[in-house]
Order: sequence, then structure tokens, then C-alpha cells
Amino acid sequence: MRKLPSTPQEISEYKQAWMRDCSYEVTLHSDLDVQGKAWCRKNLQRWQWVMHSYTGVYEHTFYFEDKSHSEEFKRQWN
Repeated sequence: MRKLPSTPQEISEYKQAWMRDCSYEVTLHSDLDVQGKAWCRKNLQRWQWVMHSYTGVYEHTFYFEDKSHSEEFKRQWN
């Protein structure tokens, strides 16, 4: 059984590991960043997602560890 990250350092290291090969990303209009983060916090663990701000004009990108999470998130906004 794998140990889940619990400290800020463990969470950071865990995210860095899966982000290297991450292909599950969803872009969201920058006006929806608060709602996007709220959805992630409600439905996912902190180590399962990352948001990068202003990855495009009026756009933020959310990255997910699992494909199913990115698909669920995308359905909320499309």
C-alpha cells in the first residue's frame, strides 16, 4: 500500500513526480478560477491537481493526476 502525502513537502514532491508526464489538463477562463479551485478542493485530494495561472490570455490551466478527474472537471465547465 502506498503512503499518501500528508506534509506540504510530501505533497509538493508527489505533484512534481506525476507532473513530469502529465497529459491530463483542462483550460478554464480566468474568471472561473475561484469556482475551479473550489470544485477541485471539494472533489479531489490536494495532491491530485495543480492550477497554473495565466497560461494563456484570460486562461488558467488545471492539471490532474488521473484522466477521470480531468474529464469530470471538464464536464463542469463545457
